[in-house]
Amino acid sequence: MKTKNWLLSIHSDGTDDFLSNPSPKIGDKIKVRLRMAKNPSVKHVLILSFPDGIEHFEEMSVLKTEHGLVYYEAELEISENRLQYQFYIVCDDIIYYYTQNGITTYIPDHTYDFVILTDYEQPEWVKDSVFYQIFPERFCNGNPKNDVKTGEYAQNGFETIKIEKWEETPLDYEHGHCLDFYGGDLEGIIQKIPYLKKLGITALYLNPIFVAPSVHKYDCLDYFHVDPHFGGDEALEKLSTELHKNGMKLILDISINHTGTDHKWFNRDCAWFPKSVGAYNNPESEERGYYFFGENNSYLGWFNVETMPTLNYTSKTLRDKIYRAKDSVLKKWLNPPYNIDGWRFDVADVFARNGKTQLDKELWPEICSSIKAENPKAYILAEDWGDCPEHLQGDQWDSPMNYYACARPIRQFFGEPDLFMTRHPLLRGVPYKMTADDLKNRVMEHFAKLPFAMWENQFNLIDSHDVGRLHNNKKISFEQYCGAVIFQFMLTGAPSVYYGDEAEIEGITATMEGCRYPMPWNSDFEKTRNYKLYSKIIRLRNEKEVLRRGGMKFICSEGRTFALARFYKDEAFVAVISNEETETKIKLPLGIIGAKSFKTEVFGKDFEFSETPDGEIELSLKPGESFLFECEMI
Repeated sequence: MKTKNWLLSIHSDGTDDFLSNPSPKIGDKIKVRLRMAKNPSVKHVLILSFPDGIEHFEEMSVLKTEHGLVYYEAELEISENRLQYQFYIVCDDIIYYYTQNGITTYIPDHTYDFVILTDYEQPEWVKDSVFYQIFPERFCNGNPKNDVKTGEYAQNGFETIKIEKWEETPLDYEHGHCLDFYGGDLEGIIQKIPYLKKLGITALYLNPIFVAPSVHKYDCLDYFHVDPHFGGDEALEKLSTELHKNGMKLILDISINHTGTDHKWFNRDCAWFPKSVGAYNNPESEERGYYFFGENNSYLGWFNVETMPTLNYTSKTLRDKIYRAKDSVLKKWLNPPYNIDGWRFDVADVFARNGKTQLDKELWPEICSSIKAENPKAYILAEDWGDCPEHLQGDQWDSPMNYYACARPIRQFFGEPDLFMTRHPLLRGVPYKMTADDLKNRVMEHFAKLPFAMWENQFNLIDSHDVGRLHNNKKISFEQYCGAVIFQFMLTGAPSVYYGDEAEIEGITATMEGCRYPMPWNSDFEKTRNYKLYSKIIRLRNEKEVLRRGGMKFICSEGRTFALARFYKDEAFVAVISNEETETKIKLPLGIIGAKSFKTEVFGKDFEFSETPDGEIELSLKPGESFLFECEMI
């Protein structure tokens, strides 16, 4: 085996292929394994850990040879809440150092060390899940009697608009002001549970459902009640019950960073509550301390948005109402009769960070502890578009919305500008084509900084309510879209399908309203390419444990083509994803994952391959082709 390929064969991770107990407790002894292709120049393999802060080396012994790979093993005792380690491979004339980010020939720092958390309550159900994100107002109208009527109320000087035909195009913001309603509700979601089960969905993430005037409902009026136009509290109870009966989980979206100006605690315009209620019109009210007020009744708004006043967590009473008290907002919905399975926190990256008042490092551990006390397996999902390892160490978030290592790189790889960079005019329009190495490095620099339990929690998405849908981009071919979806489903963690992506839902990419079209129930979308793609890959993931619980490794990245592998016990899958503009060939060193050839083609058209003299598989690819295949093991 070539030196490059031998180095690529060196692997360990946090699955039970490599740990005798991935979730140990203090006082336990665990066995840690490392594998590699056989190499006579290897003299010793050491594992370096840091009990009580002291460097401790343990020599590893050969355990077995399996699928052509040699496994080394050592036993470590758990004495602290966090076990951190890296490997030293001692050869004739060089020492190789191995961390989660790969091999170096110099001693690495501890940024990418392997980490086992011993006091972390992992929501294990997440890694087996396929999420489906629903924007409730646009998914299904199950009860027209609770629809918002035209002119029923006004918000910021604009009246509500009832869209009479479900198939109509949503109004742009200048004409609709996020007050154009189709009538989607929780009863509609209940009615579509059989459809979701048929598709293979096992968990739902709903955008906000609490009382609020807008379509999106991030301008909350009352955290303690479900909006009556969605069916009220009883509808949520019924939805949760029906989902759990069908073996499905439910997480809800909430913004505890800010409220709407008409929230009963703030009550600026007195449209919903008496003038005597709330902070804006009553300086003596208790709620005054829930917000940041200045001179002349000025106040701080999230991102300087006047209609979304920011909450002030220097108030201990506010903390009690949001998450600490038994009857707090977050605890109410986790408990019977609602029993939700987790929270998605809006704008979590900026939460409790306001100039000189920086409370995020204090509050997130408190919120996490409060949630886990009610339900140790509750999922804490946070909106953060960037890399955020400081929040992913077991005491704050279980996962971010994984834009950084999923949506952003794969969309840029296929030709879109980076989702975040488009926000600044000086960064737009640079015609850079992301290489396969760029994508691999971007993804692995995110994952490799995290304890492996956090890898398994990752909420991997392509589309959401905040970005234009990839398939609505006319410059993206179906072949490219197929490659993006395969990549998403191959990443460690849980994939999330944004409602309607499987239905080739219409939309535009230029505005936020363009990704919030009504679900096209009246079309025969189960015959579309997207539906066939999603139903097939979801079914495969649900059937194959290796795609849910296996290790993950980039085994090749050349030009604008890369190969990503998942492997577990006696199974392996490899995805080859290309964005080349001409025909190309790629060599796959399948031996580094214990495989020798293709067993079953899952996605892709007819393709040509041959075996090279050194045992690699050479694959011919047409422009933009992607493949996913199961491997035959050595």
